[in-house]
Amino acid sequence: MSNEFSDVPDHTRRIILKGAAGLAAFGFTAGALTSAHATADAKAWPADAFKQKSEADALKALYGKSAEASDKVNLDAPEIAENGAVVPIAVATTMPGVTGIAIMVLENPYTLAAAYKIPEGTEASVACRLKMAKTSKVVAIVEAGGKLFSATKEVKVTVGGCGG
Repeated sequence: MSNEFSDVPDHTRRIILKGAAGLAAFGFTAGALTSAHATADAKAWPADAFKQKSEADALKALYGKSAEASDKVNLDAPEIAENGAVVPIAVATTMPGVTGIAIMVLENPYTLAAAYKIPEGTEASVACRLKMAKTSKVVAIVEAGGKLFSATKEVKVTVGGCGG
């Protein structure tokens, strides 16, 4: 029987196989650790806030207070979204002490579209792609220093993303 590795000594082949098995075991362990971390974060997921249909109710469920408009919150969103299924949104601020960022789409069936916890010492900047059912105001909320700050921009949608 012909073997393409017949000129490779058996001990070399064993070393290669052991290395491959070790890498596979490391990948499995790393995947398990990542899953455990994601599961821990999922327990704190604000499910009630994501079920709200108005901005005020979503803010109350998520933070327990209302927001004030601020020019220190930078909301980057297109004026016209050609496809409501993938609308790029980015929120950033240079305010100190940011602990959370949320994004709301006021005309979607459920207002709260995204909510992020910002760890201490982390740059307060997030970006995502959202589904928008129709033309709507998009509201970015930044939690900093125990207060809420917001920025708003209207995005015109030409093709709906939520079943449209």
